[in-house]
Amino acid sequence: MIISMPFLRQFFRDESGTSTIEFVIIAPVFFMFMFMGIELGMVMTRQVMLDRAVDISVRALRLGNIEDPNLTKLRRSICASTALIRDCEQNLLLELQRVNTTTWDYPTSPPACIDRTEEIAPVTQVTGGGSNDLMILRACLIIDPIFPTSPLGLRLPLDKSGGYQMFSISAFVNEPR
Repeated sequence: MIISMPFLRQFFRDESGTSTIEFVIIAPVFFMFMFMGIELGMVMTRQVMLDRAVDISVRALRLGNIEDPNLTKLRRSICASTALIRDCEQNLLLELQRVNTTTWDYPTSPPACIDRTEEIAPVTQVTGGGSNDLMILRACLIIDPIFPTSPLGLRLPLDKSGGYQMFSISAFVNEPR
């Protein structure tokens, strides 16, 4: 079947639907940047909230406002000071250790994090320290991305369970007793 030339000319001159083609080309790129912006904003907000909560809890610990302190109470204190972080107590792992002030040896490896694919949580070092001891508190929190298939979500270093790790470190000196 041969198509006549006037029909082809009319087909190529017809401009209806050209804005639809532009929308189909531009919309995915626009939505990709929008989702990346939302994801990045939430990552930064959660990181700031974790840092603030750790600082508030360390201050309370240092000043003796947490009665009979232990890691469970400290974890609860940190999670109580955060918002927008779901399942904080289940996904937060803390390390508290003394820093030797003669050698200044402090941990150089990243803080240990909870492996949500395993039943047993990793053991972390916990030392209370004494009067006037320099202490370091390292926190690792696992957060699930909002849009894991967005380009930013694909670039985040995810663990086996699909969450990304956020770290917060704070140092303080125990008050004299």
